[in-house]
Amino acid sequence: MESISTCFGVKFGHPTKNSHDSRRIRRVGIVGLGGFATKRFKRTSCATVVGDREIDLANSDWKIGFKEDFERRFYIPHLSDVFGDLSPMPSTFNLKSRRPSHESGNGYPYERWNGYVKNNDRVLLKVIKFSSPSSAGAECIDPDCTWVEQWVHRAGPREEIYFRPEEVNAAIVTCGGLCPGLNDVIRQIVITLEIYGVKNIVGIPFGYRGFSAEKLPKILLSRSVVQNIHLDGGSLLGVSRGGPNVSEIVDNMQERGIDMLFVLGGNGTHAGANEIHNECWKRGMRVAVVGVPKTIDNDILWMDKTFGFDTAVEEAQRAINSAYIEAHSAYNGIGIVKLMGRNSGFIAMHASLSSGQVDVCLIPEVPFELHGPHGVLRHLQYLIETKGSAVVCVAEGAGQNLVMKTNAKDQSGNVVLGDIGAHIQKETKKYFKDIGTSADVKYIDPTYMIRACRANASDGILCTVLGQNAVHGAFAGYSGITVGICNTHYVYLPIPEVISYPKNVDPNSRMWHRCLTSTGQPDFF
Repeated sequence: MESISTCFGVKFGHPTKNSHDSRRIRRVGIVGLGGFATKRFKRTSCATVVGDREIDLANSDWKIGFKEDFERRFYIPHLSDVFGDLSPMPSTFNLKSRRPSHESGNGYPYERWNGYVKNNDRVLLKVIKFSSPSSAGAECIDPDCTWVEQWVHRAGPREEIYFRPEEVNAAIVTCGGLCPGLNDVIRQIVITLEIYGVKNIVGIPFGYRGFSAEKLPKILLSRSVVQNIHLDGGSLLGVSRGGPNVSEIVDNMQERGIDMLFVLGGNGTHAGANEIHNECWKRGMRVAVVGVPKTIDNDILWMDKTFGFDTAVEEAQRAINSAYIEAHSAYNGIGIVKLMGRNSGFIAMHASLSSGQVDVCLIPEVPFELHGPHGVLRHLQYLIETKGSAVVCVAEGAGQNLVMKTNAKDQSGNVVLGDIGAHIQKETKKYFKDIGTSADVKYIDPTYMIRACRANASDGILCTVLGQNAVHGAFAGYSGITVGICNTHYVYLPIPEVISYPKNVDPNSRMWHRCLTSTGQPDFF
């Protein structure tokens, strides 16, 4: 969703993908639109353009138009939007089993229970009221940082459902790369489906590829099958990138009679899930497609965090601690750790902050130079001279302008990154050799060790609740949605809004400032 604001010729919009200057612009743009803006505003007539609609900030009623547009964008699709003849039935999900039951008229026992979420329940998307665009991490709609409430749909079980459980054919697919917690989500989806009364649950092997490969049989799932899979890392169903086109996937779903599809994956996988949702409804198929965001990088919009992130940060401590021990034990030792983070440096930032052992943290959102008087190498020289050792933590997507481009793409269409960690190791050795100083440089890349481990306790809880709410959303008749945690509450969001662009670390955020306070590093440009 593109958004641009103009105020006396100053434009506020999304930064270009490869512009380092744009990444240094303060994020004080349009709240809920992901816009960027400069620090200064002029108090004058401004217009905000959202999609195809212009909102005149000089109009005293502009907030009404803004709210209407926000509600339109964050509306979550429902089966009744397309299938007007649907009749809901009382939910079969009920945790009160000791109360007298009443027949509901459609053959399902009905029991009064106060554990349901109402369709009009909402969660506040933003909770900080900034007083000025110059506040750290400020996100403002207008120069005055006017407060506008923005509400999204609360997740949870509804009192009425739109599928008969005994007729449901549910499928689960895990796409992309591995991530801690995949088995936890699979397990909880299956368990919750069975509580509703679903008997037919299958796993699609190896991502979207499993919808086309004849040699890949479906995997029958039940509570007995998934009971202990959360004790292991990886995915019971397997993962892969790429796969058949949307038309072929939906053809396969029609052949199998699938009417609930749960998709676990990142931005690309969710884009595919949204196309599947649209194609199913285009064909008149009464199917609910629900996503569960899976990305270690934590780069999904609007969500506090995605599952696997906490585990990745925790596991990264092992690598950072090893680098610290190597560096601290050697004469002029330098340890370099490369962590995941293609476009976003959340893992590197949080791992550096939590370890307390990192001297330099490098992320994709903040440009840096290796050489020169203000470069990273000169700072490493200073650290060696003053404390005798140094530890560098770098995200894999950082400094790609410094390494040779690979000109290759993976099966998901992502550019294959150059190895910035190995490049820094090479340049560090050369730099210290040129200045005549001995340096012992060690490089650690724990990427696959982190991806393959089982979820920790924090992620285990998150995965459990995400899996439950995915099933609740499908039975409530929603489709083309994903489930996430927002301001500590679980919500449903329309897929197009969460995949419009990756979430990035804001260089003006308090969290990045905290990281800089911990490392003590200067600007490297």
